[in-house]
This record gives sequence, structure tokens and C-alpha cells, in this order.
Amino acid sequence: MHVLGRLISAPSERSSGARRLLALGFALAGPAALAAVAVPFRSRLGLAGFLLFMLIIVLAVALRAGVLPAIVTVFAGFLLAGYFFIAPYDSLSVNLRINDVPLIAYLIVGTVLALLVDNLAAVAAEQRALREDLALSRTRIVTAADDTRRRIERDLHDGAQQRLVALSLGLRSAQMSIPGELDELSAELSTIAEGLSGVMEDLREMARGIHPSILAEGGIAPALRTLARRSPVPVALELETDGRLAAPIEVAAYYVVSESLTNIAKHSGASQAQVSARADQDGLTILISDDGVGGADPTRGSGITGLTDRVEALGGRLVVKSVPGAGTRIEALLPRREA
Repeated sequence: MHVLGRLISAPSERSSGARRLLALGFALAGPAALAAVAVPFRSRLGLAGFLLFMLIIVLAVALRAGVLPAIVTVFAGFLLAGYFFIAPYDSLSVNLRINDVPLIAYLIVGTVLALLVDNLAAVAAEQRALREDLALSRTRIVTAADDTRRRIERDLHDGAQQRLVALSLGLRSAQMSIPGELDELSAELSTIAEGLSGVMEDLREMARGIHPSILAEGGIAPALRTLARRSPVPVALELETDGRLAAPIEVAAYYVVSESLTNIAKHSGASQAQVSARADQDGLTILISDDGVGGADPTRGSGITGLTDRVEALGGRLVVKSVPGAGTRIEALLPRREA
């Protein structure tokens, strides 16, 4: 059934003129060749075998060329069966009797089969087009979200952060110009300046979370090293990457690791975690595991669901295995696309 499904969902090249012409030739030559082979076994059993193989040929022609060549195949098989296997043999003056029900049944079944397969092929083609449209829509959504994050990060860096830096410098300058006898005022300004520095640091952390600049500048390897250093849980990091990958692939890998390490720190109770990233000709494989309590349910949180959507939108796959008492393992498989 799996093979049949793949054949039914074959590309639209089924409708090409050259393919149809080739299939039409096969629809005529195939039954004739089959009849020539079956003639020495001329009997009721031979007729049944011939009709069975003819239905297989009808199915193949319908799958690869469409309904019209398949109908031609059905009638070619009908005529050849009557000519070779129905008395008087080798004659087109066929006198069908009640004993020749298999031939009539073949005609009906073959026609219905041709129509059914062609209809299934049309439905499969429509479903394939819908799946492709859905995949493209998800990819566009992911790309648009990444572009928005980059723009927000850039606006925070070039706008709000720069203004806060200027205010902080002005405040420090004003503090230095205060006479020594105004200690209370100087202390208040110092407190305000320290608070302003804290706000700037918070803003930097927020900007890094929105879209880390180190990822855009250095790629996935240095970005993962930074995540490992910042993780409250010790991380054993193993990297086997060569060169840059496409930006959406690197961003997806980064957020998979970032979200996973955050969940490990918050919920797992783990004493250590392992992160590996390996890029080869098949793609980028990310593995994150921990020695925590396990039992995580990926359907109960929006974080893993969002990561799954992001990875699948890029043509990848995200697998979460979390056995109670045995830790959690997350595997992300992403296609390789060179930058």
C-alpha cells in the first residue's frame, strides 16, 4: 500500500504528452505480448491468469498515464481475451455465454479500476499541493518572525540602548560636577546611575534573547558555546560543524538548544546536561540530554510546540523522549542548507 500511495502521488508529469503516448503504446503492446505468452496455456485457468495480469497492467497504466490509456488497455485486453481464449478460438466472432462471466467481470472491474485510480491520483495531487502550500506558509511565518526579531533587536540596540548610554554618561558627568558638600545629592545620582546601568544590562539581555548578535556574526558554534557558558546547569558541549549554514537553520538550532537548556534549569533537577551539534551532508543534528527527573510532556507547554513547528516548517523533525527517572532527550534533525 505504501508503494501504491507513492505511485498515486506521483508528480504531475503523468499528464505530459510524451508519457501519455508511451503509456498508450504500452497499453496496446502489453496485452498483445501477454496474450502471446498465455496462448499455449489456453484454458479457463489460462483465461483467469491472463485477465488477472491484465488488471495489473491496467493499474500501472492508470497510475502513470491517466484514465484514457487505461480504458484503452481494458478494451484491448477484452478483445484479446475473447480472440484467444473464447471459442471459436482466433476469431473475432465471439459468442459470449454465461460461462464467459469472467471476461465480462474483467471489463467492468478494469473500467472501474481505471476510473478509481485516476480519481485517487487527482485527490492525491490536490492533497500534495495543499501540503506544499502549508509548508510554504509555515516557512514564511517563521521567516517573518525571525525578521521581526532582528528588527526589534536592531531597534533596541541602535535606539533605546544608545539613548540610555547617553543618559548614563550625562548623569555621571553631572555627578562629577556636584560640589563635595552635596554628598546626599551625589549619592542619589549615583544610585540613579547604577539603576540606569541595570536597566541597560536588562535591555542587552532582552535583545540577546530576541535575536543573539553572536549567532548572526559567528554562526551556530560560538552561539551554542555562549549558551553553554550561561546555563545554570553544567553543560558538556560537543560540536562538529564546518562552516556556516543557512540563517533559518542556525536560528532554529539555536532556539532548540536555548529552550531546552532553559527547561532543564527550571524543571529537570539535573546535575548536568549534554549538547551535541553535528553537521554532515545529510543535515544538522542537535542532541540535548540531561540526567534529571524526566517525565516531561511536550504537549503541555507551548515552548516545545513552537520549536516543533519551527523545525518542521524547515523540513526537519523534532523528537522528545522523556522517561520518568531517566532524564530527557531531545533530538532535532534539520536539513543542510549552505549559507
